Amino acid sequence: MDNRVKERRRAGRPPAGAKEGEKVKDYPQLSIRVPLEFKVRLNALSAVTGLAQWRVIVEAINCFFHDLPPNDRELVDGLSERLRRAG
Repeated sequence: MDNRVKERRRAGRPPAGAKEGEKVKDYPQLSIRVPLEFKVRLNALSAVTGLAQWRVIVEAINCFFHDLPPNDRELVDGLSERLRRAG
């Protein structure tokens, strides 16, 4: 008989944050108003890809950021860092 201690799985869903161990419920909440066609598109993108809506939005922001000219990306990075430190 095998005497190894088996790892117990925790009940419920695992944390679903962007990084290991992060929980979405600990993220700041954002509320925005968008035209209906974009809300239904977000719902459809989430359903088709299987991604949470917040992940679809994060991917869209990252795509927008990477399409900026290098000088604008540097400005966004600098401003983001200052805002993050200000808290």
